[in-house]
Amino acid sequence: MFVIADDITGAAEMAGIAHHHGLPVRLVCGWVTATSGTTVIATDTRSMTEEEAVAETRRILSSLPHQGGDGRRSLFKKTDSALRGHVVAELSTLMEATGYQRAVYLPANPSKGRIIRAGTYYINNTPIHETAFSYDPEFPATTSVLQERFPDAAQKGILMPDAETTEDIRKVIADYDDGHTLFAGAADLFEAWLTGDSSATLNAATLNTELLTQNFPSTLLLCGSTQSKPLDLGIPVTEMPRAIYDGSKDITSWLEEARARYEQATSLMITIPFHHRTGKEVAVHLREMTATLIQQLVALRLPQQLIIEGGASAFATLRHLGWNELEMVCQIAPGVIKTKAPNGTFVIMKPGSYPWGSLF
Repeated sequence: MFVIADDITGAAEMAGIAHHHGLPVRLVCGWVTATSGTTVIATDTRSMTEEEAVAETRRILSSLPHQGGDGRRSLFKKTDSALRGHVVAELSTLMEATGYQRAVYLPANPSKGRIIRAGTYYINNTPIHETAFSYDPEFPATTSVLQERFPDAAQKGILMPDAETTEDIRKVIADYDDGHTLFAGAADLFEAWLTGDSSATLNAATLNTELLTQNFPSTLLLCGSTQSKPLDLGIPVTEMPRAIYDGSKDITSWLEEARARYEQATSLMITIPFHHRTGKEVAVHLREMTATLIQQLVALRLPQQLIIEGGASAFATLRHLGWNELEMVCQIAPGVIKTKAPNGTFVIMKPGSYPWGSLF
């Protein structure tokens, strides 16, 4: 089975669900060189232009072995639960390449208060365009109506059903699971598609501050999402200076300050100031600056634990570090996944759009 995700934290979330249900899982970034069990592929296409995303999707598909005479394979497409990404372009490419006749796009996550009612997307009963996602740097939510957000979906054979409960999700799968339909969506859909039951989620209260800090004297934590809020973990914090955020100053002075704090305390939290700036250039600049900073800090001292919040930031950081395949360790809470890098460093990832909830 293959799962293709448009960002690394989404891929990690899918790997965590599969691992939780006893499946052997590989989590890889980009090109697939070998397959066994369940392979979850992080493409980072959400951070690309639409043209780049289509090309990368085709490239990834070319690395997968075909199963069946019509070219289809056991495939699930992980998409963002906040409607971000090049959804229609990527699904159209996948259908064209694999032979699926239609796609069901269901980004609802009822277990996390994210539902679709009468074609409108809500987060905790608030239309998504009235939430902080309206400030997303690359995919700001300017409407909550799915047909307005994806006006060409229907003509491309992409269905966007309602779902307010996990039972609704199970019914959608039952209605469309005919062997000719590609399913695409968020974690609740994948859980139901994988097991036939999307209600079997882990309790978020199973993780606490001590689990992230105890027995790990060296920790790097990146709050790399526009949705991130600094956590009180009792470790030093360095915030990206406004001049670097604005691009008017290079990273040198910030790197010197961060190195000094990290060398002294052996742990460090990295945060980004919250300003309402949007656009791809802003997003790329922020993740490249933080990824470069972490690369330099890791060269100074290899941390026992690296925690990253935010998918694009996580992918950029792992790319800078050259950690392209991660070993699944466990799912420690919904969306919070613990993996191990080739050098032994534990890597914990969480989507920026998910709350820590009762974890902190």
